Parts: sequence; C-alpha cells; structure tokens
Amino acid sequence: MMHMTRTAYAQPAAPVRTPRAIEYEVIARITQRLNAAIRSRKENYPAFVAALSANEQLWSMLGADVALPENGLPQTLRARLFYLYRFTFEHSRKVLAGSANPEVLVEINTAVLKGLRGNGGAGA
Repeated sequence: MMHMTRTAYAQPAAPVRTPRAIEYEVIARITQRLNAAIRSRKENYPAFVAALSANEQLWSMLGADVALPENGLPQTLRARLFYLYRFTFEHSRKVLAGSANPEVLVEINTAVLKGLRGNGGAGA
C-alpha cells in the first residue's frame, strides 16, 4: 500500500502549465500550421486560407485581450501588440489578394514567441 501511495504522488500526470506557457503553445501551433501551409499553398490552397484564418483569429483574440483595461501588460507593450493585431489583419488581406508575402506573418509570430520565452522580440 505504501508503494502505491509513493507512486501516486511521485510524479504528477501532467505538469502545471502557466497561462503564458499555454499562450506560447497556442501561438507556436498556429505558427507551425501557417508555416506548413505557406510551403504547400500551391498544392493545397484551402489549407493555406484556413491557416491564415486561424492566425487572424489568434490575433483578434490577442488584440481584444490587450485592449481590455484590466490587462496587466505594460501600456507600451499592449500598444505594440494591438498594432501587430491590426497589421496582421491588413497584411492577411493583402496576402489573399496576392500582393504581400505571407512569411511576414510567421516572422511576427516567431518574434512574439521569442518574447514569451524571454528572449526579446515581444511585440516585434
């Protein structure tokens, strides 16, 4: 019985994840999906459009979050992230029209991921 008790408490089934870690994971997943869709957009354009849409939804949520008065981020960072939300929205429209490079969106997400990881570049 004692062995079962030690085993049960020795290792948690899943590590406790912070909101920041969850946010990182979501952005990383969407960025990977977008990057893969960019590479295969000629073969699978609907997947490319879906990945762009998922990225826009992500940035819409981020933009809404940083616009809330109770958001705890510093005002300058909130303003930068809101600018990136607006830029991402406009740039995605240009990508769909064929007049802009979609890889810029991956670069923006990657910069945000570096910032979340603590390597600088948050808010590009």
